[in-house]
Amino acid sequence: MSRTIHEFRSPARFVAGTVGVPGDRTFFLQVSQDQRVMSVELEKQQVLILADRLGYLLDEVARRFGASVPPETEQVVDTEPLANPIESEFRVGSMGLGWDAEASAVVVELLAITEQPLDESVILDDTEEGPDTVRVFLSADAARQFSARSMRVIAAGRPLCPLCTMPLDASGHICARSNGYKRDVEFSRSDEFIDPDVLAALGRVVPGFDASFQVDHDSTTADDDTDDDRPE
Repeated sequence: MSRTIHEFRSPARFVAGTVGVPGDRTFFLQVSQDQRVMSVELEKQQVLILADRLGYLLDEVARRFGASVPPETEQVVDTEPLANPIESEFRVGSMGLGWDAEASAVVVELLAITEQPLDESVILDDTEEGPDTVRVFLSADAARQFSARSMRVIAAGRPLCPLCTMPLDASGHICARSNGYKRDVEFSRSDEFIDPDVLAALGRVVPGFDASFQVDHDSTTADDDTDDDRPE
């Protein structure tokens, strides 16, 4: 099928963000350059993989080619929410990473999900046949910042139960270590049931748009693997 490649060679911004409350979030990547703003929808696990592989790629580039690469960081410069309106161009099925030595830039490629198996030769290629694609060129600094923010977004999910370590829902929680009794929200927030650190973490989570950045920078709560932050 004929494809469209949306290329951003000098993006002002490339970030991960969410819409929704912890436990019911939809994940997006958003890139902007000049007057162009484009968003694509993807799974939480895809954001995690991309952030992790970006860090690995930068480390390999520094080791193999002696390129100047900033160290890994947890400090996030851009904590603003996604720009409105958020209109997904497509849902991401496959991703590709590369290094443009001439431009000293990381190349991130996001390909639309397809019904048929993907011919991997189209990744990071300008062939006319294949799924629609968003291709973003990032400096090493921008790539590190993308990874740092992405990890912050992922870590801003539902806090964990101190007894069974499963995610706590706003509607209640069935705790396997308390005989499966479903405690309501008011009781589950009681300091007789939850230790002070977990209670403090619960208080920091503010439901709302792009809730990932409505938590304190020192929050250590994270989504459990069973927390399916997926769009309906």
